[in-house]
Amino acid sequence: MIRYGLTLTAAAGIAGGLLAATPAAGDSAPPAAPEWAACPADVVTTLPLECATIPVPLDYDEPDGEQIEITISRMASLSPTERRGILLTNPGGPGYSGLTLPGDLYDRGMPYSVLNAYDVIGMDPRGVGHSSPVSCGFTLGQEYTSNIPPYAVDAAGVAAHAEVVKDVAAQCAANDPEGRMQHMTTANAARDMDTVRAALGEEKLSFFGLSYGSGLGAAYASLFPERSDRVLVDSNMGGTSLDRDTQRRFGLGLEKRFPDFAKWAAKRDDSYGLGSTSREVRATYFELAKQYDEQPVPGFSGAQFRLYTFLGTYKDAPFATIAQMWQSLKVGDPEAALRQAEQLDTAVPADPAAQAEQETGQAEPVPNPSDNALSAYLAYTCNDTEWPEDLATYQKDVETDRKRYPLFGAASANINPCAFWHNDPVDPPLDVNPEGPRNVMVMQNLRDPATPLLGGELVAKAFGDRASLVSVDGGEHGVYVFDDNACALNTGTSFLVDGELPRRDMFCRAS
Repeated sequence: MIRYGLTLTAAAGIAGGLLAATPAAGDSAPPAAPEWAACPADVVTTLPLECATIPVPLDYDEPDGEQIEITISRMASLSPTERRGILLTNPGGPGYSGLTLPGDLYDRGMPYSVLNAYDVIGMDPRGVGHSSPVSCGFTLGQEYTSNIPPYAVDAAGVAAHAEVVKDVAAQCAANDPEGRMQHMTTANAARDMDTVRAALGEEKLSFFGLSYGSGLGAAYASLFPERSDRVLVDSNMGGTSLDRDTQRRFGLGLEKRFPDFAKWAAKRDDSYGLGSTSREVRATYFELAKQYDEQPVPGFSGAQFRLYTFLGTYKDAPFATIAQMWQSLKVGDPEAALRQAEQLDTAVPADPAAQAEQETGQAEPVPNPSDNALSAYLAYTCNDTEWPEDLATYQKDVETDRKRYPLFGAASANINPCAFWHNDPVDPPLDVNPEGPRNVMVMQNLRDPATPLLGGELVAKAFGDRASLVSVDGGEHGVYVFDDNACALNTGTSFLVDGELPRRDMFCRAS
């Protein structure tokens, strides 16, 4: 499913032709058809799915070399007489397992016209979940608990975090002795998708992906334009990868989204006491952030307050929980605030007791349940594009974004492990390819905190005549099926079922 956070919380002659020259799955003998069986025990959905594994090359430059296994799931067409092909899906991340997504879409009310038209395919991308998973060896109690950097109040804060992420990069390198992580790129994941297509005996592949999944869909449509059928990319990052610009747009995203929460809280000031106007609610945010910057308590600092608030705005439903968390902090009860933060399902581990035990040497390291997701996120993010390596660049950008986007800019511009990553990319950055069929729908909420409208506009512009942008008056992360906008749902369904792509960009009003 799509989570609240990105925590585990991104041209015709593609990158000098290097990617275009790579053999595609369909250029050689097709792989053997998969043997479908019961899914792994942890793949739990209301409607049972079937799963299979497909071998793919670790390195597509050596297609007959070492192979790894990609695990896929399937919800077969509910009406075989109406079936038109496969719809491969991805929930985001990078680093989220996608095996349950077909079942999750069913539970969320994906229209039967879509479920009849396609076998809906879930996939754990290479290195994720059940697909030859990687690990940096993260444990509970480590200072590094989220791939979204902490808010840095000054240049010294950036320098301090640089020491943390430098150790993280070294830790990932130590846990990757065979160098498999370097082959975790969005381009390779797209090639794996094409291998899946060939193994399933399909001439073309349709796609629906959200968040980072939008980048994966854009990558497939760019590398394999003539094998792409109908591509719906939702909550777009701005390109095919989660690059530094994408991360820095978290600051812009919260500035656009925060007024939705502030208006909601102001209308309920008699209950929560956070301010009777949006301006007063915003002032309360800065007061609490400053208070816990200056006087952090176990389990809660100003940086954590900002992070939890940011992640909590991914959906409308948690607004009440955010308000409770703020109330708890106002009255000096950080333990209650932490319990409320954990209810946000942000996937950010918070276990002060375990951390205290480990710091005092009273417990063996406990594996972080988010280890694989954290690790895979870093591998894809750091491998897809070049990141600055000098501390001064991050300090300058943090100072700039603290002023430009005061709510969260000094977090999203902060340094991350990619500045110290342990391998050089095996693929050059992958540009969006405007040459190909007109078959891409770009869908975007106006006030998405993680992927603001700008990301969709950039992708649509890069695809040119191949795409239409559907912008939606909403503030959640995830539009088609994941939000409740009738216009967006109907438009996306018509595209996937009948191929109806609007001739021009269109706008959906709030439902």
